[in-house]
Amino acid sequence: MRKPLPIGVEFFEKMRSRGYYYVDKTLFIKELIDKKGEVNLFTRPRRFGKTLTLDMLRCFFEEGRDPSIFEGLKIMEAGEKYTSMMGKYPVIFLTLKSAKTGEEKSAFEALREEIAGEFKRHSFVLDSDALSDEDKADFIRFRDRKPEPGEYKNSIKFLCKCIRVATGKNTILLIDEYDVPLESSFYKGYYESMVSFIRSLFEGALKTNDALEFAVITGCLRISKESIFTGLNNLSIISILTPDYGEYFGFTDEEIREILDYYKLSDKYEEVRSWYNGYIFGNSNVYNPWSTIMYLRDHIGSDRDYFPVSYWANTSSNSIVRDLIERADSGTKGEIEKLIAWGSIEKPVHEDITYGEIYQNQDNLWNFMLFTGYLKIISRRFEGDKLYATMVIPNRETRYIYSEKIINWFDMEIVKKSNRNALFESMEKGDAEGFEREINKLLTPSISYMDSYENFYHGFMLGILSGSDVYTAKSNRESGQGRSDILMTTGDVFAKAFVIELKTVKQAGRKPVTLEMMDQAAEKAIKQIDERSYVDALLEEGYGNIGRYGISFFKKKCRVHYKDGYS
Repeated sequence: MRKPLPIGVEFFEKMRSRGYYYVDKTLFIKELIDKKGEVNLFTRPRRFGKTLTLDMLRCFFEEGRDPSIFEGLKIMEAGEKYTSMMGKYPVIFLTLKSAKTGEEKSAFEALREEIAGEFKRHSFVLDSDALSDEDKADFIRFRDRKPEPGEYKNSIKFLCKCIRVATGKNTILLIDEYDVPLESSFYKGYYESMVSFIRSLFEGALKTNDALEFAVITGCLRISKESIFTGLNNLSIISILTPDYGEYFGFTDEEIREILDYYKLSDKYEEVRSWYNGYIFGNSNVYNPWSTIMYLRDHIGSDRDYFPVSYWANTSSNSIVRDLIERADSGTKGEIEKLIAWGSIEKPVHEDITYGEIYQNQDNLWNFMLFTGYLKIISRRFEGDKLYATMVIPNRETRYIYSEKIINWFDMEIVKKSNRNALFESMEKGDAEGFEREINKLLTPSISYMDSYENFYHGFMLGILSGSDVYTAKSNRESGQGRSDILMTTGDVFAKAFVIELKTVKQAGRKPVTLEMMDQAAEKAIKQIDERSYVDALLEEGYGNIGRYGISFFKKKCRVHYKDGYS
């Protein structure tokens, strides 16, 4: 019987004790010990195993953990220098992702709850006679969430001190998702107060804390040192550009071949490589681990020929990327088109990001997209002291996100600013020429790319047909002998309803596309409505007054045909 896939498993002990398939990343521990960084910040895109890695560190170093969960793993063969450190330290583990809330009070309450949990977990120090009554009283206040936010500046440093007084040992500090509350607060309007809180917390915990053995922090972005890590001279930043630790976040090619072989999917290697490989971290080329595991889930057993999809599309925070894109100029839109056509762009790279300055320069968009996994670097050059990078889309999965999400963000921003009254009036009258004219007006400024396909035009049409005060657009609804592209209804069964079918006309070699070819495609769309009985869903709902639109597209041009009634 094959091992189960670790879908959503972020705790190392659970991963090992319950027999999940585990890609051995334990030599990360060896490298961390060898490099001896006092405060280590690792930045990687979302869903690349940061939380699991931190929990692995906790399980390895923390006192009282079961050492058997590391049996058979690579770290156990690394030598006594490393294995002798197993279970020798107290560990504080904080995750800040719980502070991703809708408003300031609940965000700070979530952080206080997280800190209180670590005080509670280390309540054994209260049994120590070495701890003063005053320190015990303060410890209990933090454990019971009594202090005000301003008192938390030295809370972690104080916890480290109490632990050392009680045990004689320095503490290892692990902080996960440190930038989540910063991004959330930026969009909810309390960024400055959150920056102040996180800065003071980190200063107390990481700066001049003689009870700290070492710290590991993870996040998606490297937030400006001036905004968060003020005066932290002992900070070692390991970003996707840093040569070290590259293979420990994400799966290597060798690991992918092994896992595919284990689940008897070796013949899917090229498909997995083209869809989920291509991320460059330091000197390592890695696959997206989340997407790979989800792909395996959907392809094991009888579903082995299930098509690949973009699993990562809805796991990342897209808010800032979307906001930057909607502010973009025509030049940026052209560069997006170039990327989707598998082209490259060259941009200056700066790693420090301050949310407060993010809209000051359009280059921030490309940096944000690079460090959040939407782009990868294929070459670099220096001009003076500035780094310029040539960047491309990493793989087909990420390209899908561009074509399905990012392009729609561009075009829907255009649509939101347009007056579509004439569009809906033409549609309602069965005025094919007027409907065509209004669609073409909206197509002209929209983004385009070399291999437009029906999914793009489907999303575009849904966007421009949404927002009517009268009509509701329904997409890909089961009807008759298949799925119609779009149904337009009012809710009043005595009013007119419409079935809309879309076709894309493709150029064959050097033979030009003609209007006649587009007309034929539009007629073919109406014929498909009839042959597959797409009107049945409307008839079943009680609609009797029905119109049929066939629309064909080629690049930024459409042709619209209309027939009244139904066959």
